[in-house]
Amino acid sequence: MATSDVAVGIIFLSQTVVGALGNSSLFLHYLVLYFTGCRVRHTDLILQHLIVANLLALLCRGVPQTMAAFGGKGFLSDVGCKLLYYLHRVGRGVSIGSTCLLSVFQAIKISPEDSSCSELKVKAPKYIGFSIYLSWILYLLVNIMIISHMTRKRSNNNITSMKDFGYCSGVHLSKTLQSLYAALITLPDVLCGVLMLWASSSMVLILHRHKQRMQHVHKSSSLRSSPESRATKTILLLVSTFVFFYTLSCLFQVCVTVIYNPHWLLVKMAAILSGCFPAVSPFLLMRRDSSASRLGLSWIRNRKIPDFGRNM
Repeated sequence: MATSDVAVGIIFLSQTVVGALGNSSLFLHYLVLYFTGCRVRHTDLILQHLIVANLLALLCRGVPQTMAAFGGKGFLSDVGCKLLYYLHRVGRGVSIGSTCLLSVFQAIKISPEDSSCSELKVKAPKYIGFSIYLSWILYLLVNIMIISHMTRKRSNNNITSMKDFGYCSGVHLSKTLQSLYAALITLPDVLCGVLMLWASSSMVLILHRHKQRMQHVHKSSSLRSSPESRATKTILLLVSTFVFFYTLSCLFQVCVTVIYNPHWLLVKMAAILSGCFPAVSPFLLMRRDSSASRLGLSWIRNRKIPDFGRNM
């Protein structure tokens, strides 16, 4: 076994374990909220689907890639290979869509009452479920093309007729189909990225204006930063992480799709980058919304003030 394969296997294993633990922790947190009868925010439904999508993206790519890097051969059938690769792509897409939806919904909720989004503030919660399921349907349909050209990895594969994806192989497509496929898998990601940048920029601008209006409340000598500053930093951190990882991921995915025989390092880098945001995002969300304080506040609010509902 080559040293490079061991190094890649360790990276995949670490990324998968860390990401699975982070997302599982958030999933457990929501189970506790559910069984304790706590009322949850509208955004929690988005986060629950984001967790499921992250786990799909991580496990369906990280586990077989780790096994392949450590010398596993022929452990997947054609059906297994198609299914795992397909579920990974769907999970990755829904992770992007859920993050985009979360940003857009939060931008609408914190917008001023006299803004153009004032009517949407009332209607937005009603469309959260519909938007999430529409995202699942969209990525299920967009990635269905994967089923046709993915196959199990065989030891006697002709390198000129198959693309090596580590644990699976892909049949070479014509240039027209390659371009079409690259556009199909990239367009939804680019659209979500643009929407998320717009929503996050709007939130930062709204929070900045609010901070300026409330400067007489916050003491300039205070050692702690204002709530607006902390929220702005969290938003910028989440957005910059999202844009960085998924921009690189999209570029590498397009290169792997378009290049006839991509180098193995390019294929591995594309696989690693595709799992970075699903692995990191739960820890950013924990930083944004502490589970311990969240659970305590939810319990107190629902027990002491039953009629108080959180809409954020």
